[in-house]
Amino acid sequence: MKTSADPARDYLSTVERESSALPADRRQELLADLAEHIEVTRTERPDAAIGEILAELGDPRTIAATALAEAGNGTTGTPARSDVDASARRDVDAPTRRGKVHPLVPLLMLTLSLPFTMIFSIGPDAAFDPGPVFGFLFRVTGAVLLCTSVHWTAVQKTTGVLLTVIVPTTVIVTWNLISGSAAGEIAALLGNLGSLALMVGTAVWLWRARRT
Repeated sequence: MKTSADPARDYLSTVERESSALPADRRQELLADLAEHIEVTRTERPDAAIGEILAELGDPRTIAATALAEAGNGTTGTPARSDVDASARRDVDAPTRRGKVHPLVPLLMLTLSLPFTMIFSIGPDAAFDPGPVFGFLFRVTGAVLLCTSVHWTAVQKTTGVLLTVIVPTTVIVTWNLISGSAAGEIAALLGNLGSLALMVGTAVWLWRARRT
């Protein structure tokens, strides 16, 4: 009997086939969540067999049936209610079980990186200016924790890093290069406040979009 070279792909294909009655966006979200869970588990437990990881996720038909039931599209042949409830509880508990860092931590570090830069900054004439150092460390740590968290999808993580790290950093560096020492304090403050508003708005969006 021919066996698959990629059990994870077969698993996801089965979920996709069994959940074909779901709306396309909900089905793709379900598949993305499962794929990310498999990838994160492989990273955290490199010695674990792929079969063991898939077994922990549960039967793909049960997962599809659960998603259909939640969407109000339950069909004939749906597994027993107890099986569906058990799978649903496992899926809900997975982010909490795997998430070693509270989702608020990376959001606070990303948001506070700019205020820390402003508060602890001594000035360009100082031999050592701790402000930018604190801000850089907070920003990098927050981005790493965000990217390794199981509370967001890959698209949400990419968007979060883009809007809280790349865009504000690019704006600040470009502003300093263009205006230099001629930049007024009010103009610089307005630029920093605009970047801070973008970072806070992104953090709020990520908090609301997180998987609990």
